[in-house]
Amino acid sequence: MRPERLNPLFADVASLAGVGPAAARALERLEIRRVRDLLFHFPIGWRHTSRVEGLGNAREGERVSLSVDILSHEPSRGRGPFRITADDGYGIGLILAFFGPKGSGLANRFPVGSAVTVAGRLELWNGRFQMIHPELVRAADSEGGADWAEPVYPLTEGFTSRRLATLTQAALEKLPELPEWIEPSLLGARGWPGFGPALHSVHGEPESASARDRLAYDELLAAQLAWALVRARRRRKRGTPLQGDGRLSRPLLAALPFRLTGAQTQAISEIAGDLAAPHAMLRLLQGDVGAGKTLVALMALLLAVEAGAQGAFLAPTDLLARQHMATLQKLIGDLPVRLGFLSGREKGKAREALLADLAEGRIDILIGTHALFSADVNYRNLGLAVVDEQHRFGVAQRMMLAEKADRPPHLLVMTATPIPRTLALANYGEMDISKLGERPPGRQPVDTRVVALGRIEEVLDGLGRHLAAGRQAYWVCPLLEPSEEEVEGAPTPAVTRAEMLRKRFGNSVALVHGKLPGPERDREMARFQSGEAKLLVATTVIEVGVDVPNASLMLIESAERFGLAQLHQLRGRVGRGSDKSVCLLLRGETLSETARERLKMMRATDDGFAIAEADLKLRGAGELLGTRQSGDEGFRLATPEQVQRFIETARDDARLLVERGGGNSLSGPRGEAARLLLYLFEKDAAIATLRGG
Repeated sequence: MRPERLNPLFADVASLAGVGPAAARALERLEIRRVRDLLFHFPIGWRHTSRVEGLGNAREGERVSLSVDILSHEPSRGRGPFRITADDGYGIGLILAFFGPKGSGLANRFPVGSAVTVAGRLELWNGRFQMIHPELVRAADSEGGADWAEPVYPLTEGFTSRRLATLTQAALEKLPELPEWIEPSLLGARGWPGFGPALHSVHGEPESASARDRLAYDELLAAQLAWALVRARRRRKRGTPLQGDGRLSRPLLAALPFRLTGAQTQAISEIAGDLAAPHAMLRLLQGDVGAGKTLVALMALLLAVEAGAQGAFLAPTDLLARQHMATLQKLIGDLPVRLGFLSGREKGKAREALLADLAEGRIDILIGTHALFSADVNYRNLGLAVVDEQHRFGVAQRMMLAEKADRPPHLLVMTATPIPRTLALANYGEMDISKLGERPPGRQPVDTRVVALGRIEEVLDGLGRHLAAGRQAYWVCPLLEPSEEEVEGAPTPAVTRAEMLRKRFGNSVALVHGKLPGPERDREMARFQSGEAKLLVATTVIEVGVDVPNASLMLIESAERFGLAQLHQLRGRVGRGSDKSVCLLLRGETLSETARERLKMMRATDDGFAIAEADLKLRGAGELLGTRQSGDEGFRLATPEQVQRFIETARDDARLLVERGGGNSLSGPRGEAARLLLYLFEKDAAIATLRGG
């Protein structure tokens, strides 16, 4: 049960005066459903209004308020505005212009002969000052005639910033007195206000950096506290120690045509140590494109099989899952390891037979998609789950997979994108981390070039020579199909580009995208992998997992529309064979400064971790880690810059709180306050832990 004192903050936003059904629907578009959501909807800026005595003290472009005398009305003519002529009291005229059918309403609001105070931005029109759609100002609005500032909020249709500000003030009145959960010494050192005063400051004062920092820290502390509690709970539950004997892993290593990198050897050693421990492993394996994460995962799975347990290998898409199946089959070769595959496409008797084999222990490693934790999937002895997170499964999904065993299985999570340390702490705070920072032997550097789309004929000629030489290529488009409205400068969709390329290169062009039916997508991929198709046109569905060594040319159309991390992943599809590989970034005619920096960075380095840090600075955390999904951290209050500044302090603070409580509770006055923080930021998994769930 949520503590009673927090109930006012979780009341429906419709409980506030002035919020009817239509307003509630509009607020929901802003993800504002409760009073708390309104308080966490921060201003994005402030609108300053200067009080002036007469237009002689004002400048063009300035937003001002002043008292004027209304002299005359000039009704609209055609599409022209309704104009009101006024005088500032010092002989300088001012035109008040209103577009749209205002008519008699304006005449009543601004009667001739009246003295009113108006506010708006000054413009020059025909040599005279003009305000378009000025506001009538009451004394209360202008605080007795002084300068004032109003918050500017992210908006939706049907709402103004002023109306949102009024609702927010009503929400602030419902804010209860809450005990302090931040360490007093930290609070004093930072000079931060309390939680309530901080919210009042953010919504009421233009200069509120200290208050924003404090609230960002609250959100980060809640996240890190949740991770620490989940981790402590997992460590309290006894796992199954898995000690491999080498009968599978040693022959596999001996058969490899290359040596492991030092980073791979270190990661395998760390994983082996975790597997042998009495509590379940919880480890993140992150590495650059082609760093050899799949081989490390396979070594972990073989150690589990050697110890008599089963393994599960979970991928986010059917395409990637099938690629992993093919890769593992190739690596395992003749070793006595029984593999199974399960996705949503397996139906009927074939699925039933597979599930029976799994339940009876006749399958050692099951590879597949979300289907691996479906209700009817039962393992005889699940000991290790490997999760390959293209866009990160949520915490809840990871826990569902963990529930497939009597004791918590060991869990290894792999990321397809190198993640800066701060984001790794923020989004995988409950995990130990292994990092693969070396390129395995045999991986070729990729020559990256930026080419204007206006030179596409030259590009096509070069592509023709490349294909004629017996090599293969990828052509990636940002869109799948044409939009209903033709927009000038819009990128060419994949289906359109494939048609154009087929006219030039015939049946050697394959097309793959996420909407293609599974069997058809398999056929197209098989054509490309076998070499029958020389050119694969695709959307970003091939971003990870596709491995065709003979493909040594990557063309990315409208490259300025992709993020750095995505471009790096796509570039990683080439450079896997012995031939020199090239990545052409085909750019549009108009580039933003951010897009220029992205393309410049892609040319400068192929270090994925350096690219990830640059991506974080250019775009923030949201795009780097993919679209927000169930279980994704997705901070609402903390900016990427604040995450970088405060995440390590929040992590250490959270661990201290949990250690003081013995790992299964939050004790003392500050611990009790921290419980409120978890409820306030809805950390459900941690709350369940505190309840003993």
